[in-house]
Amino acid sequence: MATTRKAGTATRTLHFRTRNIVLLAAGLASISLGYWLLAQGSTVAAPLALVLGYVVLIPLGIIL
Repeated sequence: MATTRKAGTATRTLHFRTRNIVLLAAGLASISLGYWLLAQGSTVAAPLALVLGYVVLIPLGIIL
């Protein structure tokens, strides 16, 4: 049985390129560094690294 698509509907897919993979890897590295710094007792650098990873790099890796 063939599937039919309604007129006017478009499918969207995620296309991960090298830029996306690099940004996601940088985000993961930043988050890892942030948790490591947090375990070491850092009160300034750890939150900055975590925010950079969670709020900036990971979303950019998904969106771009």
